Amino acid sequence: MTLSKNTVNLEQMFPRGGHVSALDSDVQLGVVVGGSLSKGLVIKLDSGQSVEELAVGRYIVVHGHERRFFCMITDVVLDSTNPDIQNAPPDISDPFFEAIYIGTAAYGKIHAQPMLSIDDTEKNPKPKPVKTIPGHFMRVLNATVEDVNAVFGVEDETHFNVGSPLELEETQINLDLRKLVERSVGVFGKSGTGKSFLTRMLIAGIIQRKAAVNLIFDMHNDYGWEAPDERGPRAKGLKQLFPDKVSICTLDPESSRRRNAKTDYDVKLGYDTIEPEDIAMLRETMGLSDAMIDAAYTLRKRWGARWVERLINANAEDMEEIEANTPTRAGTLAALQRRLQRFERWDFLTVESAGDSVEHIVNMLESGRSVILEFGRYGNSLEAYMLVTNYLTRRIHEMYVEKVEKALGDSAMEPPQLLITIEEAHKFLDPKIASQTTFGIIAREMRKYNVTLLIVDQRPSGIDEEVMSQIGTRVTALLDNERDINAVLTGISGAAGLREVLARLDTKQQAIIMGHAVPMPVVVKTRTYDEEFYAAVTSGDITGKAVGATRERLGNGGKERRLR
Repeated sequence: MTLSKNTVNLEQMFPRGGHVSALDSDVQLGVVVGGSLSKGLVIKLDSGQSVEELAVGRYIVVHGHERRFFCMITDVVLDSTNPDIQNAPPDISDPFFEAIYIGTAAYGKIHAQPMLSIDDTEKNPKPKPVKTIPGHFMRVLNATVEDVNAVFGVEDETHFNVGSPLELEETQINLDLRKLVERSVGVFGKSGTGKSFLTRMLIAGIIQRKAAVNLIFDMHNDYGWEAPDERGPRAKGLKQLFPDKVSICTLDPESSRRRNAKTDYDVKLGYDTIEPEDIAMLRETMGLSDAMIDAAYTLRKRWGARWVERLINANAEDMEEIEANTPTRAGTLAALQRRLQRFERWDFLTVESAGDSVEHIVNMLESGRSVILEFGRYGNSLEAYMLVTNYLTRRIHEMYVEKVEKALGDSAMEPPQLLITIEEAHKFLDPKIASQTTFGIIAREMRKYNVTLLIVDQRPSGIDEEVMSQIGTRVTALLDNERDINAVLTGISGAAGLREVLARLDTKQQAIIMGHAVPMPVVVKTRTYDEEFYAAVTSGDITGKAVGATRERLGNGGKERRLR
């Protein structure tokens, strides 16, 4: 019996065939040799374990005496017992010398950050925050499917599959959508990392599970009917996936017709409905001074609701009259006039309001339909995007506040949970103006009035720190700017270890999810937005059974149909 045990130990120390694959879930990776709760664990790899198969972001499990510790690899290190080995490396062309040195005198280490622990002594153990660490020489193994499911649960009415953890593609990571929409959400990543596809996938899950209704300000026409896909055919938009649950409104009907987008409503805004507060949001993008903003309030008071139209068409006599009767200078008025004359190039602005677009959109939202506002050619104008987005959001938020307060705690009378999606979010949430804008107010209120934000941005460092601290869930693709990385990790436990993970994500189809909707930070290979995904979200199936059926129907993993 003793001989058999020694034989097993020798096989682990000197494996046949060179090394043991680090991808096998039943093979010990190594043992804990040091570390701390704040800085993470140091794990010495067993002889034969290849560091090349270990990557930052992967899950491992440390088996303590009474607990399992779920950890994420944050660094991979080469080390040796004798510093002279680095100065005079041995000749390992002989397999015998290689077997002696590799894993003994020269070995690999990994650093891992404990994220959660499960007490195996309890009858119904549940993941808990880590408040201690495992002892010396505790065994370290790869996370199994059962380990991941114990933490993230299974897909059900409120949990939505967003992808799989690294090197464990047979399981899945499920977001708690109720928790996701309770607080504001951020989708971050540098240009070209697939933020729009990732956002569209999240919103599709929210619509399918009826977690919230959505108001999406679609700057580049990526969410409504269809969107470009570098893999080949154009990707289906949310309207194609959920024709009865999604309505498309447009500011540019001509663009929608050219793209064969099936729209439901043309949005028109009257000059007589624009308030000085709407103009104030354009301070940075249109170069408006404080004096010009003050002039807008003065004109609204003296000229009434038609002040924008009168200013655009004002002559010298009008300017002199205002200058004579108010503190406003004629030069300030002329400068404001030149800027607002840009409005004449935007066809969605009319002299008089042709109908209450805000009320129409609110009615659709209250009926349970998500609304996508396409900007068409105006999406290339940041001024137009900011004006319309702020105009509608400010009024819709006011209506929601009024409706929630009238309900007086009666949940049956409250409007549905609303998630507002905006792109170029740092323009609305800049530290200089965030405290005064509707978007800043919504972010700080969290779920008080049933309205939260989904902000999509490639420059999180440009967003006010107070607003960032209120973002409940952060879904982050690759970022390579140090300031942006620091901004995303603000307020996140174990940020030091996650920094390396975040900076080394793949450019496509990888993201790290942190915050309220997941029990622990996790790096995922996101689901592919393809025929399999369409089948899963439109079939009403919430367990993933439709995926297997679609693969069998399409053949070759669904690839042939997509490439036609």
